Amino acid sequence: IASRERVDAIILCGDVTGWRESSDIIKPLSETKIPIFVVPGNWDSFESIDFLSEIYEMNNLHGRHFIFEDIALVGVGGGHPSPTPISEEEISYLLKKSSDKVKDISKKILVTHLHPAGSKSEFSGIGGSRAIRNAVKYIQPNFLLHGHIHEASGMEEKIGNTNVINVGKEGRVFEI
Repeated sequence: IASRERVDAIILCGDVTGWRESSDIIKPLSETKIPIFVVPGNWDSFESIDFLSEIYEMNNLHGRHFIFEDIALVGVGGGHPSPTPISEEEISYLLKKSSDKVKDISKKILVTHLHPAGSKSEFSGIGGSRAIRNAVKYIQPNFLLHGHIHEASGMEEKIGNTNVINVGKEGRVFEI
């Protein structure tokens, strides 16, 4: 789909290892030569995403920011239950640290694995992250892309002026 749609970048919101063969997902994407940005999900270890990022030349967004063309990408991964547990305090710290470096860039994408607290994805009975919800207010991204709740794949909503999308395993093409 990425090549057919001529996308400028591919963003993976986690869960690329752990319960399926990661080479079935990442290798075909890397062969497109389209830049890939990734955060670890609750099925991924931080180390496995670091390792795969190096092998497949992906940009690991966990606790980092990247400027891609005229767009700032800020990310944080991890979740619960998981080999990558992350506290609300750590999410807040990592997102604030990264977002402070891109505050003057007008186009922003926040990439997380967990969904924000109070979002539609909570229909699952799994609460979202208050730190991510607060980051939406602080960063004011154009988009928040997340995964985590697989049953909510494709679900979209607005939080303030931010478009929130659970990209799911099918993915989503959008323009910023």
